[in-house]
Amino acid sequence: MHELKLISNCEHQLKPIVAAALENELRLIEAGIRQTEQCLLKFEKQFQLQTLDFIVGYENDELEETMDFIEWIGEFRLLERLREKADTLRNIRFAN
Repeated sequence: MHELKLISNCEHQLKPIVAAALENELRLIEAGIRQTEQCLLKFEKQFQLQTLDFIVGYENDELEETMDFIEWIGEFRLLERLREKADTLRNIRFAN
């Protein structure tokens, strides 16, 4: 468990401001997740191949390297990072 302590000289309470910022960031990341998932679906339809099957084939050098495949792998890796960030934000709790 990691802990973060924020200190401010302002009279305003920090908790509502930080909570709103975290919620907004999570909304933006979730929008990015949806958009990235749509990109992956387009590739799946175009190549008649599920993304996870594509990843296995790509990582095992079973597929020719094309610009579409480079973009597909990039979208997949982006989705992984976005999901990790969203999970991190969802698990933030205020101590007090």
